[in-house]
Amino acid sequence: MDKSQITGILLAGGRGSRMGGVDKGLQVYNETPLAKHAIDRLRPQVGKIIINANRNLETYQAWASEMAAEVVVDGLADFAGPLAGFLVGLQHCKTRFLITVPCDTPRFPSDLVTRLSDALVQHDADIAMVSSPDEEGVLRHQPVFCLMKRELVESLTTFTDAGGRKIGAWAVQHKIARIDFNEAHDDPKAFYNANTLDDLQQLSAYEKY
Repeated sequence: MDKSQITGILLAGGRGSRMGGVDKGLQVYNETPLAKHAIDRLRPQVGKIIINANRNLETYQAWASEMAAEVVVDGLADFAGPLAGFLVGLQHCKTRFLITVPCDTPRFPSDLVTRLSDALVQHDADIAMVSSPDEEGVLRHQPVFCLMKRELVESLTTFTDAGGRKIGAWAVQHKIARIDFNEAHDDPKAFYNANTLDDLQQLSAYEKY
């Protein structure tokens, strides 16, 4: 799958409740905002970029203007969660596929899109989703890291119109390929997300990979 067929959307539209209500994407990790780390990781892997944000739009728009990207806000009210970002991403996606990444996970792999797209094609799936080991080595689903076909927009519209807000509850309606990121060369902190300020401090203290 050529990267020109894939649009990447950065999910930065959350309420940041567990971080005291701040905009998580603008919190600093290694002297750079979390969201900027994620954009820089994602950008070489896809053909186009969309930023989903609901606050501090001027800041995100300034970043977007540097790379011919666009900033979009949720169409669902009241900070409806990552699925609202999925939906607005699919609505604005002009390529065959969309990949979603959160703004609070600055170390995700540089081969994320390649591995997900390979699995999606190999399994003839509608969605490819990450699984990664937690601190005890147990594989956990990472549903916010999700590659999907653009035509799923109709299914997701129907699901959210009915009040659905859980990624997993929607995704299981379709054929999913789950990819384990637990190879020997994989960064064990690749999918560590900074939900709280303490999480961010722990991540900052971790040796740079």
